[in-house]
Amino acid sequence: MSYESLGHSKWDCKYHVVFVPKYRKKVLYGKIRRFLGPVFHELGERKRSKIVEGHMVSDHVHMLIQIPPKYPVSHVIGYMKGKSAIVVARQFSGRKRNFNGESFWARGY
Repeated sequence: MSYESLGHSKWDCKYHVVFVPKYRKKVLYGKIRRFLGPVFHELGERKRSKIVEGHMVSDHVHMLIQIPPKYPVSHVIGYMKGKSAIVVARQFSGRKRNFNGESFWARGY
């Protein structure tokens, strides 16, 4: 087991997170599924977090994410859900489905 380090501490904080699209609609398939993987990794790096493992099914996302203790889990996951919803809305807004940024993901994680 390898530990990360901050100024005065060593840590290994990993969280299993599951979140779903609004109304648990089956929208995570095909191009959207392939598109979201790298987006989640990039958003995690922006918050100095690392996705250790991840899996997307048509109606939910599983992630094992390593988050430094100086960042609240709720802020990192909220940031990832919010920014990914905006990116999906911009990229796939021409589709027949309604992808508006504020209601792509359901509340909670």
